[in-house]
Amino acid sequence: MFSYTCLNPIANVGLDLFSENYQKTEELKDAQAVLVRSAAMRDLELPEGLEAVARAGAGVNNIPLEKCAEKGIVVFNTPGANANGVKELVIAGMLLASRDITGGIEWVKANKDEADIAKLSEKQKKNFAGCEISGKKLGVIGLGAIGVLVANAATHLGMEVLGYDPYISVNAAWSLSRNVKHISNVEEIYKECDFITIHVPLLDSTKGMINADAIANMKSGVVILNFARDLLVDEEAVIQAVAEGKVKKYVTDFANPVTAGKDGVILTPHLGASTEESEDNCAMMAVREIRDYLENGNIVHSVNFPDCNMGGCDKAGRIAILHKNIKGMIGKFSTVFGNADINIEDMTNKSKGDYAYTLLDIGTPVTAEVVSQLEGIEGVLKVRIVK
Repeated sequence: MFSYTCLNPIANVGLDLFSENYQKTEELKDAQAVLVRSAAMRDLELPEGLEAVARAGAGVNNIPLEKCAEKGIVVFNTPGANANGVKELVIAGMLLASRDITGGIEWVKANKDEADIAKLSEKQKKNFAGCEISGKKLGVIGLGAIGVLVANAATHLGMEVLGYDPYISVNAAWSLSRNVKHISNVEEIYKECDFITIHVPLLDSTKGMINADAIANMKSGVVILNFARDLLVDEEAVIQAVAEGKVKKYVTDFANPVTAGKDGVILTPHLGASTEESEDNCAMMAVREIRDYLENGNIVHSVNFPDCNMGGCDKAGRIAILHKNIKGMIGKFSTVFGNADINIEDMTNKSKGDYAYTLLDIGTPVTAEVVSQLEGIEGVLKVRIVK
């Protein structure tokens, strides 16, 4: 029997995928798996029995990844599950920025009691006219699940699309429309594009990447859209550029004192993935990831350990070893099994940065003594008996 807890409300369509071998607990200390959305986990005491954390969403800034890795806790996210919801809001953001739709709506509200509102509307509409996005250039920085969808959708709206991602995955490359121009220098986007949207993870290397220097290289009247993370943008610099007329609009999904209520800012209250469909998709993917890991030892979409998949186990036993990525580990594991007269029938070893994962199918069930010997090897973080 496995136990799990939810630190945020998780859609029932996902929780319903747990089998009768899973029970929900309200106490973190009793959980082997955690499902989380935005709850802050960095200051939580993580119990020894915790095996996995699944973030029902893409961003994992609220989870202590290094701390989890050192305790042998695999952290999953759900890339792409909420991509369509974010894509649709980005497209809406471009339309709101190109034509003053909200300004027009507010004018109608303010003049709702005018008897001649229809005639007044004809006189006032030129103040909210704006321009069309068809024929304009869109720069997409980051061609992951969301960036690819935004880029492809924009081509169907008649936009010329430039995409930048030096680390684009094979799957993303295959999914990207042939009409999207994949460029190798982000400066080209800054110099050429009328709209720029950013879709990269928040890392030390990307924090504040849209800054005063980047803005200085952009076209006058550019629209900047940020539906990824607020800290990717130096918002003080953007507000200054809006005041100076360099930036036409800043469209962002992250409310804070810097941007709230400022002229030239279109601000939504973190609506990107807040659709019923996105929440359902994230919940279902997160539960499937947890089940595959706890039941089979497979890792899919982890952010702190390497992905590793050996399918279901048809051997007598399966052992999972989470360890540091240092040389000689496989030989040490093999020695322990050999001394115990246990045959390794199949094995895979994957690494990711400082951490590695070894999954072994064995010919006979493992003993507590073997587990203890494996745990005693320097660099081993956790040993799991999967079967």
